[in-house]
Amino acid sequence: MAYTRKARTFSRPSNQRTALMRSLARSLVLEERISTTEAKAKALRPVVERLVTYGKRGTVASRRLAKARLGDDAAVKKLFDTLAPRYATRAGGYTRIVKRALRGANDARELAYIAFV
Repeated sequence: MAYTRKARTFSRPSNQRTALMRSLARSLVLEERISTTEAKAKALRPVVERLVTYGKRGTVASRRLAKARLGDDAAVKKLFDTLAPRYATRAGGYTRIVKRALRGANDARELAYIAFV
């Protein structure tokens, strides 16, 4: 029986989806607020929340996991040195998604900001 899949595919193969999430997560960690489509923001939220949890642990193993997920030393450094201490007492919910206006008549995708709280 075909059950509904949990992950969004974005009409991309799995390697391109992984690269997309990695790129969005890296940008969000470095910039702390990015604009994207609402669907991508909703798919990005659990990825980034897991990364912040790695940062809160602060172990070498969690740093290596974050490096494997982000692929960027500067992003990992900012995650562990700046973002993780900011959310040390918070028990989850590190990001916020704010909807924006529609893009236009030809491309009516719903846009959103995703930012750290």
